[in-house]
Amino acid sequence: MGQASVIHPTLLWDEQEVILVDTGIPGQREDIAAAMSQAGVSIDALTKVILTHQDIDHIGSLPEILKSATKPVEVLAHAEDKPYIEGDKPSLKMTPERVAKMLESLPEDARQKVQAMFGTPITAKVDRTIGDGEVLPYCGGISVIFTPGHTPGHVSLYHQPSKTLITGDALVAANGELLGPNPQATPDMEMALRSLKKFTEYDISTVICYHGGVYTNNPNARLAELANG
Repeated sequence: MGQASVIHPTLLWDEQEVILVDTGIPGQREDIAAAMSQAGVSIDALTKVILTHQDIDHIGSLPEILKSATKPVEVLAHAEDKPYIEGDKPSLKMTPERVAKMLESLPEDARQKVQAMFGTPITAKVDRTIGDGEVLPYCGGISVIFTPGHTPGHVSLYHQPSKTLITGDALVAANGELLGPNPQATPDMEMALRSLKKFTEYDISTVICYHGGVYTNNPNARLAELANG
């Protein structure tokens, strides 16, 4: 959108499953494949994709990943965001009016890139819906935490063996600090802030924010502060 930023999809794997949580913006399939390769995992081994929510920077490369897959890849998401991911409902945030307004503020080279990105709607079939409190029996156990507010069907994930919380956009990290959701990108801040209280039910050693990356500085205490803030 005219400025550089870093995103943090998460990879979970064991001998049976290779699971990618979120898929970046359109055109990042090769970047994801390269990062997986650095971790010693081929993208061809991918078995599942879990989407935390519908936003284009989280689902953008999913169609390309599915199209190039050498075997079936199961896509999981919450039922509330499923129709947006599948294209039955238009994007909540990237409306034509918002895209047009955004394009007006960009220089010509960035405008062309953004126009190309939004020229074709990003859609993909969701094979399975997941719900609050569900424990997915993969990679030692992954708890689904329904955290609406940023989108109606936003979910976060808790990887039980490593005590790792994968927040999607329910939280962000910046300059070494763990923060609440970005108000500019969160239509229902009141609900999003209420959702944070669910994190206090878990013993968390590591937090991975899609925007901001890894946070390990006594996350249980910081999450309690945010939940009670």
